[in-house]
Amino acid sequence: MKVKKVLFWVLAVVISLGTMVYQRMTGPTYPKDYEITYNDASYKFDLPRSHGGETDCPVEIELPEPFEARIVWRQFPTDQPWKTLQMERVDGVLTAALPHQPPAGKIEYHLELMAEGNLIDLGDSENVVIRFKGDVPNWALIPHVLMMVLTVIWSMATIIFALANIPVYKKYVGVTIILLLIGGFILGPIVQKFSFGQLWTGWPFGDDLTDNKTLFALIAFLTAWFLRKKSYSRWLAIGAALVMLAVYLIPHSMGGSELDYESGEVVTGSLILLAGKTGIKRIH
Repeated sequence: MKVKKVLFWVLAVVISLGTMVYQRMTGPTYPKDYEITYNDASYKFDLPRSHGGETDCPVEIELPEPFEARIVWRQFPTDQPWKTLQMERVDGVLTAALPHQPPAGKIEYHLELMAEGNLIDLGDSENVVIRFKGDVPNWALIPHVLMMVLTVIWSMATIIFALANIPVYKKYVGVTIILLLIGGFILGPIVQKFSFGQLWTGWPFGDDLTDNKTLFALIAFLTAWFLRKKSYSRWLAIGAALVMLAVYLIPHSMGGSELDYESGEVVTGSLILLAGKTGIKRIH
């Protein structure tokens, strides 16, 4: 039994880490990867889609000569005229800086890459959208991330032990709730405040998808906890853990905070959908 429990925990950790990596890499703030071929040689680089702090966002592309590039950009979502930044070569790296924006402000941009006077096809028909945020101190960010990682691990342990009908799953439901409350409802709003100036943008104050899916996961686990003495409590625990898994399969920061440059207000989630401003605009 002891060996089985160890294997169950290893499986819970593996599933959790895999799920969190997937969520992060598929989210709209993860760097956009590119791979090009020129003169039978392949090159890889990425463009940033998130930047924190009070500085301009550096864009650095390590490409050899004869590559040269410029960035075409404007604030998003707006119909402002496009502006151009010429990238300079510094120690073999093409560099430029996107101008700093207020928290939740966004810029849409694309790269025009050339070599020997020829425009290089990047194989992408959409602009990159980068979101700016405030600087989050490590004392808030690190514990928040740690608590959320532990939340997912204990949640996955819950479903595994419940499927095996090992009674300790009931205890894991309680532990998951405590970790989720600390990570998602205490530290999470603090991180949100530093990032975008608001503590909570989910229901009933807003429609932020990240906040709302965290709330939905909490409701699922609280239901499993308060009904843990029922004959069907095992299935409630499994259902709650599946909800948590589904939550983490939704790309991180989808439907998150966005500054409306016309009104100066930060909108979130379905409010962006209603405004018709979720799509990444096509390159002009």
